Amino acid sequence: MERNSSQDDHTREPIFRSDLEERSQEHQYEPSRSTGGPGGFLKRILAPLAALGILLAKFKGLALLLLKVKFLGTALTMIVSIGAYALLFPVWFAVGFVVLIWVHEMGHVIQLKREGIAASAPMFIPFLGAFVAMKQMPKNALAEARVGLAGPVLGSLGALGAWGIYEVTQQPLFLGLAYIGFFLNLFNLLPMLPLDGGRAVGALSPVFWLVGIVGLVALLFVQPNPILIFIGILGGMELWRRWRNRNTLEARAYQEMEPMQRFMVGLVYFGLIALLGLGMAATYVSNPTALS
Repeated sequence: MERNSSQDDHTREPIFRSDLEERSQEHQYEPSRSTGGPGGFLKRILAPLAALGILLAKFKGLALLLLKVKFLGTALTMIVSIGAYALLFPVWFAVGFVVLIWVHEMGHVIQLKREGIAASAPMFIPFLGAFVAMKQMPKNALAEARVGLAGPVLGSLGALGAWGIYEVTQQPLFLGLAYIGFFLNLFNLLPMLPLDGGRAVGALSPVFWLVGIVGLVALLFVQPNPILIFIGILGGMELWRRWRNRNTLEARAYQEMEPMQRFMVGLVYFGLIALLGLGMAATYVSNPTALS
């Protein structure tokens, strides 16, 4: 019996070893290869957005329901934006950057409520920022200017808060966020529709819109950027619409305001530009996204 058992073990041994070799070969794999170059970089950015688009297409009913609930819609788009920015920047910088955008947009929301205008909650678009949809236009250019300036005002306070946290904690991340926050709000003050600065200078003189168009075209020659091209297309369409209707009774009534009101809008607008420029100079770092 023992001999037969031993023989059986010997006869089974080669089969057992062969089975192990087959399994080890099945589990062998080659290391993943880097997909360097611009193609691989774009794939890393677009892959999660494509996946999100597929999910939204499959469950569009659920997505629309979530977007109708203001808090859930804002939270969902914030999370998606954080994930998108985290592909380019350190995670905590991405979180802080999205929070600064939210603070800026809440300035618009608060002022719209003060003007008696119904509006949506902030909705985020990865790599393009965020927007607040107005249910109706403000009653006049002065109200539109107040709504436009409210975002940079509150957004500047948010960047100032990040700077204050840095002074207390000496954590370089907050210095980088302060700098990028000042820059974000200064960029939004460009005298170009649909940016906040375009809404503000509309109360001063439509000539500023032409200055904004010329400046944007010059900036595109110096540093081409798809975001600037997108803003230029939207701004050009809106500028053409307003220019075409400039002589109508509604347009003239929309632009009417007292000289002191124009002066106050100009004071806030140019004062913000000066303060934000000083804030950027005081918090300047060579690479704010690396401070994590």
